[in-house]
Amino acid sequence: MRYIFLGAGAVGGTIGGRLHRGGRDVLLVARGPHLAALRADGLRLTVPDGTHLLPVPAVGGPEEVELTPDDVLVLAVKTQHSAALLDQWAPRPVAGGGTAGERLPLVCAQNGVENERLALRRFARVYGMCVWLPSTHLEPGAVSAAGSPRSGVLHLGRYPHGTDGTAARIAADLDDSHFDGYAVEDVMAWKYAKLLSNLGNALEAVAGPIDGELRMRLWRRALAEGGAVLAAAGITYPSEEEQRARRGDRVTLLPLAGAARSGGSSWQSLVRGTGDIEADYLNGEVVLLGRLHGVPTPLNAALQRLAAAFAREGRPAGSLPEADLADLADLLDA
Repeated sequence: MRYIFLGAGAVGGTIGGRLHRGGRDVLLVARGPHLAALRADGLRLTVPDGTHLLPVPAVGGPEEVELTPDDVLVLAVKTQHSAALLDQWAPRPVAGGGTAGERLPLVCAQNGVENERLALRRFARVYGMCVWLPSTHLEPGAVSAAGSPRSGVLHLGRYPHGTDGTAARIAADLDDSHFDGYAVEDVMAWKYAKLLSNLGNALEAVAGPIDGELRMRLWRRALAEGGAVLAAAGITYPSEEEQRARRGDRVTLLPLAGAARSGGSSWQSLVRGTGDIEADYLNGEVVLLGRLHGVPTPLNAALQRLAAAFAREGRPAGSLPEADLADLADLLDA
């Protein structure tokens, strides 16, 4: 198998780097300064045992790649960038006949639950991956992951459900590369559980670390709205206890020399000034389900709007004035 990562940021770079160090064939797809840095110096992967400079091959797009039947495509970008990449890669020819969309497995290693639907319109063999992987990408050519003894816990399965030999083989490769990899029948249940935990991403991005009474009150409210809409939609997912039992102490965050972890994926988008953010597919998923099933979701709707405005206007991460945050909480309690 050759793993082709469509996106080499925090998630794609860390998983790809770990697989490369484990002896697997890996190709990273990136753009802009990140691609230039990868081509010039390789991938700089910082993990608890040190910083590793990895000569992982990198390309800018599908026109630079000759696909074979042994390739696995791993989609590892934010959801707002998925459709464009799927459109680029699905029609690409595969050696021996057919296209990538017809023949190759595509793994959605992403937050949210919309990517698999987008992919299944274009690819016949779609796999979901629930990514529990604390990782950071803030500068070109570099990613870091502070988890120990494993970098992350990754659940993998066919979409919409089931598993197969390909999923088992990918999980085994992950398990040999500093992850706990699981091939599961119900991967989307795990992804809905992760969706709930990601509802704080927008709050952290606009208002800073979720600590103290005010932020914790808002975080609990966002989570309660999420739980209510999933219940109304009849969507089941592993409980917090089940999730903790699976993770255990397998991903304990340790200090990394010269690579402080300062925030989650949405916070990192604001710090890098990407101009967009994934809130439409995290908090926005809760808003969508709420509208479909008649459940009010005022806080998630407000966080979705705030995060989008911060990204669009280039506002600094965590810069929402405390008074504005308090006003938001008072409005919801009115």
